[in-house]
Amino acid sequence: MLSRVANSVYWMNRQIERAENVARAVETTLDLALDGAISPGRLWNALVCTFGDEADFWARFGLADQANVITFLAFDQANPNSIASCLQAARENARTVRDMISTPMWEEVNKAHLYVRAAAAANREVDHPREFLDEVKRASQLITGVADATMSHGEAWHFARMARLIERADKTSRVLDVEHYFQPAAALVALPSSGDDDAGTDPVQWSAVLESASALEMYRKVHGAVSRRSVADFLIFDRAFPRAMHFCLTKAEESLLAITGGVKGAYTNPAEQRLGRLRSHLDYGAIDEILGDEAGLHGFIDGLQTNLNRASDAIEDTFFAIRPLGHAIESSGPERS
Repeated sequence: MLSRVANSVYWMNRQIERAENVARAVETTLDLALDGAISPGRLWNALVCTFGDEADFWARFGLADQANVITFLAFDQANPNSIASCLQAARENARTVRDMISTPMWEEVNKAHLYVRAAAAANREVDHPREFLDEVKRASQLITGVADATMSHGEAWHFARMARLIERADKTSRVLDVEHYFQPAAALVALPSSGDDDAGTDPVQWSAVLESASALEMYRKVHGAVSRRSVADFLIFDRAFPRAMHFCLTKAEESLLAITGGVKGAYTNPAEQRLGRLRSHLDYGAIDEILGDEAGLHGFIDGLQTNLNRASDAIEDTFFAIRPLGHAIESSGPERS
């Protein structure tokens, strides 16, 4: 497969997954707003901070309220991470690789883009966004299902799955870390771990976090009552739930090795090394170690996101970067934090 084709397939799927996860996070925030336990300003600002776009948002909007944040995250063409921007970019990537994806997949990507573009033009979704958010989630899931059912499971499909799961792991970690942004600066301390499992737990908040990943029902089958420790354990370490970070990284690595012909437990390029190292870290991790550590849950997630970014950079360098003929990829170069 040509590098530019693989790049387009990869980013098309990351952008579709990103749009879905932004929709999920906005929907979770709307649920928490109904509870009223967190002030609206702090709540909507936390959502912007979760995606790391606070500097751009504050420079252009100034006030973190429901209308401004939904406009910024859903429709703002100047925000490359908005739903509209992601689906527009995904459609352009899909257009350039029409011969690599199935016609039903192309049609669903195009439909999603046109739906969001029409909603942005109507500007009626800001005050009543739930139907819009549900449609974005449905469109993303439909695209994924169509791709699985109508594409050969070869290189292109593995690039698509790897991209989708890396993006999903990142966004699951960000939603799980949202408590960090709910707290005043003086309260940003690690909460007690297994010795006092319910300390600092707000069942409504953590149920909303599970709902954002469509995880509440599957969580209850494993853990029952909602608690901070058990939610973190489920969304980080569960090996069977498809939005848990461990599951995502395990399956992403499987697709990476299917592309390269590598084997688990060894590596021949930086992408295999970094993604394998991150997956193995979760293989042997434990939630009580995370919560009992001085850095706490936020410190763990911050480190995981940094390492996930490094793995993503390595995938870019290994498969997509344009280099002079004969340029070698070194496995121990400078890393972006």
